[in-house]
Amino acid sequence: MSSMREALYYKIEAEGELVCQLCPHRCQVAPEKTGRCRVRRRQGNRLVLPYYGQISALALDPIEKKPLYHYYPGAQILSVGFWGCNFHCPFCQNYTISQRLGTEHDYLAASDLVQLAKTKKSFALAYTYSEPLIHFEYLMDCAKFAQQAGLKNVLVSNGFICREPALAILPYLDAANIDLKTFNPEFYRQEIGGDLEAVKEFIRLAWGRIQLEVTTLVIPTKNDSPEEIEAIARFLAELSPYLPWHLSCYYPTYKYTIPSTPPSKVSALAEIARRYLAYVYEGNVGLKETNTSCPSCKNLLIRRRGYEVALAGLHGARCTKCGFDTQIPGL
Repeated sequence: MSSMREALYYKIEAEGELVCQLCPHRCQVAPEKTGRCRVRRRQGNRLVLPYYGQISALALDPIEKKPLYHYYPGAQILSVGFWGCNFHCPFCQNYTISQRLGTEHDYLAASDLVQLAKTKKSFALAYTYSEPLIHFEYLMDCAKFAQQAGLKNVLVSNGFICREPALAILPYLDAANIDLKTFNPEFYRQEIGGDLEAVKEFIRLAWGRIQLEVTTLVIPTKNDSPEEIEAIARFLAELSPYLPWHLSCYYPTYKYTIPSTPPSKVSALAEIARRYLAYVYEGNVGLKETNTSCPSCKNLLIRRRGYEVALAGLHGARCTKCGFDTQIPGL
């Protein structure tokens, strides 16, 4: 079963060109063709969504897997994935659903997804795995139903969306983790097919409106210089020194054969980032704990061993030693 929908955010130019206005690519979509994302198609003079409600993945995950470390620590969250992407990252870890559309698709109505979350006793829905924002209309429907049902909405995204739809969806979101893949505009353009300034703009829009965390996959020879990591840390610290940043080890996948990032490299870069940010986390580093300590007195607040979470030094959201307010929801 499927449910064809007309898309939001497009216009017909005087010359008959159809321009999608959802993301900064602003694709001119020819008749019976799609934009770069491959999930928004032109039919006549309409932009339609043949993949509306088509689900590629569905799982109950630890929220730390998103990764979100400062939002309902230790909770399980129903996570839903889609098809396609408006980027073409050659190192994509989910390329089987982001760069391919598959041949069999399962339709799930937005209201049914919300009901499933309630049945699974999930406090929220996470839109994740491939790029959710290119399925904007389904996200908006799900997020509205979820909000009405008392559930939270979590976005895991590349943050590549135009300002108008961004401002439309943010009131229905509660938290997000945004990939900031590099601070090199050329790398975004040439290897990813995106735009650094557009992603930075979405991060700016999201901060202060929702609970926000940022992730950077550290790739040897590509974005792992101390200078680039320091530049990203400075940018995030301008928003807040308490904005959590995840620096994760890359491993070879899809089109990249560059050797894996040594955990020691990520640890060294994390120390640079900690000059500017209170919460810097190292990801994909094996059995190493990724704990949260109090920015004020260094008291251990949250201990993490993999996805095992223990609230060690908190009373509510406050440090038990000095009373610092972490402002972490869900504690």
